Amino acid sequence: MADSMTPRERLLTALAHKRPDRVPIDLGGVVTGIHRDAYNRLKEYWGIEEETEIHDFKQQLAKPSETMLEKMGVDTRFLDSGSRSSRGVEIFEGEDYYGYTDAWGIEWRMPKALPLYYDMVNHPMADLTVADLDHYDYPPLASATDESIVALASIARDLYENTDYGLMIFGPASFFEFPWYLRGFENYLMDMMLNEAFLNKLLDKLLEQCIAYWEAHLAAVADYVQVVQVADDLGHQGGPMMSLELFEKFVKPRQKEVIDFIKARTDAYICIHSCGSIRQFIPSLIENGIDAINPVQVSAADMDPAELKAEFGNRLSFWGGIDTQHILPNGSPEEVAAETRRIIEILGENGGYVLNSVHNIQADVPPENIIAMFETAKAYRD
Repeated sequence: MADSMTPRERLLTALAHKRPDRVPIDLGGVVTGIHRDAYNRLKEYWGIEEETEIHDFKQQLAKPSETMLEKMGVDTRFLDSGSRSSRGVEIFEGEDYYGYTDAWGIEWRMPKALPLYYDMVNHPMADLTVADLDHYDYPPLASATDESIVALASIARDLYENTDYGLMIFGPASFFEFPWYLRGFENYLMDMMLNEAFLNKLLDKLLEQCIAYWEAHLAAVADYVQVVQVADDLGHQGGPMMSLELFEKFVKPRQKEVIDFIKARTDAYICIHSCGSIRQFIPSLIENGIDAINPVQVSAADMDPAELKAEFGNRLSFWGGIDTQHILPNGSPEEVAAETRRIIEILGENGGYVLNSVHNIQADVPPENIIAMFETAKAYRD
């Protein structure tokens, strides 16, 4: 059956909780992407001879080419000012690793023996006092005059006016995950209980950075994007990483300030990426203005897709849901196809669903399974 909607219409219809002609498909963002190794095998399978560009250096995510995106039936296009690329990164080499230090002072290393992605090895604010926060070497605030953001405006306008894809942009609104990168996980949790003055000041510093980022980027793309995606991992496999009370005290009000700032400047839907078991936070996320959640980690505790759809499906869209831990790397193509149909039938009922894997497609996923997921989604009609 031929498609009756454009990709942009399909995405907007689904996010408006109406039934599109088929489920919209996403691939290529920084949390809905594909590892370079899986991408290279997919290129080889299809016989596509193109150089692989890395657009998320830390995670070693490939930037899917237009040839690949069209072949896979992807409805979205990801806008990026290059802030997550290797631009300006100075790589140093240890005996058994490659490393770099980012603009915040976090050191990242990738082992030579298994060079899949970079992991952090330090927390530069671990020993700081509240007074030290006034003198920390923060990255410069984003500005609409930054060369990369000016260039992004031109790219976004061209894609909006000359293609019919759904456009999305990713950026910061993290008041749990990123601050513990800086502070250390245990320190952050202790700060919530014993060091509120420090934590509030740190989070307000990060809020300043977030607002500057979105002010600059939305000046460039607000009229062109259909989805703004933010991220803040709040759960692990077995449950949430903090109490709802602490979330609402420290994280929720600042997240709301960022979401309100974004919504005052664009009509785009707001999607939050938050891994793990996050069910207890979903009502608060909805109250803050979140329209969709990703990655819908269906293998985590309390994240049954049917229960989530029944409880929140009239107020929230779901983005992801195809299991990356078990089905995609270890299942047969037939099992991947069956799981893809199952998730579409549950989360896609009456709209409100965008298909993607649970987080990025990892290095160990075979091309046959990637193709099974996307081909099933393209062909599925209820």
